[in-house]
Amino acid sequence: MRLEKKATVVSTSVAGVLVLIKMTVGIFSGSIAVLASAIDSFLDLTVSLFNYVALNNAEKDPDELFHFGRSKLEPLAAVIEGTIISFSALFVLYEALQKFVHNEPMEHIEESIAVMIASFIITAGLVFFLNYVAKKTKNMVIKADALHYKTDLFSNGSVLIALVLISYTGQSLIDPILGIGIALYMIYSSIPIIKEGVLMLLDAAIPEEDIQKIQKTIEEEPEITTYHDLKTREAGSHIFITVHAVFNIKISLYDAHLIADRVEAKLKKIFEDKKTHILIHMDPYDDSVINKIEDIY
Repeated sequence: MRLEKKATVVSTSVAGVLVLIKMTVGIFSGSIAVLASAIDSFLDLTVSLFNYVALNNAEKDPDELFHFGRSKLEPLAAVIEGTIISFSALFVLYEALQKFVHNEPMEHIEESIAVMIASFIITAGLVFFLNYVAKKTKNMVIKADALHYKTDLFSNGSVLIALVLISYTGQSLIDPILGIGIALYMIYSSIPIIKEGVLMLLDAAIPEEDIQKIQKTIEEEPEITTYHDLKTREAGSHIFITVHAVFNIKISLYDAHLIADRVEAKLKKIFEDKKTHILIHMDPYDDSVINKIEDIY
């Protein structure tokens, strides 16, 4: 089993254990903050499962049905993940507002504190492990998983501080107030996840700084007189680049092909942490104007 898949199995197992512990204590104690943290851990479990499925299928070779592979499973999983987080955050917000209005007292605070301490330590260990795997494999899904659990680490720390304050002050309203804050933070965190996934599904271009690197690489080739129709898109760990490169009409097809291969090799070095798919169309003259006219008519 690849290291990336092992990482998703570990994160799924850890999230499952945390869900059982937090949900049990959250229900018995009546703590909205602990319950919110339990729901967040359940989301972690769901996300880790999605990540495992995405990694397991996204890397499959193209076949008769999927000519370009299944790399878009990763952004699709991100959109689903962000949507689940948003709806769960709304549920936590509702529960927090209900408790804020009725101001019900908390029970089993000591047990809740013990659970959150254990959760903080376990999550910290998981973040350390995921960061190690992310740096070693440079996998986008694992990087996102590490970032997600890192936000959980801050959330667990906040809940722990709130429980300690409640145990000393007796002010149970701290719990729903923190629950509202966690819910809003969950919604805020889900927005960029959904946005990035949707942009990938819509074949948005890669960042401008990366496009400039591609342009510079092409322009450094003296045999390429000009170029046009440079298009890029990204799907998970895959980058797709197409461009029309214009050569002198006297150059042989063999020499032009060698130059195109050299450009491809340079571009793959730029995006060495990605699987790069490059298609260079070799033109004997600049047909961009003709193509534009044909598009109009």
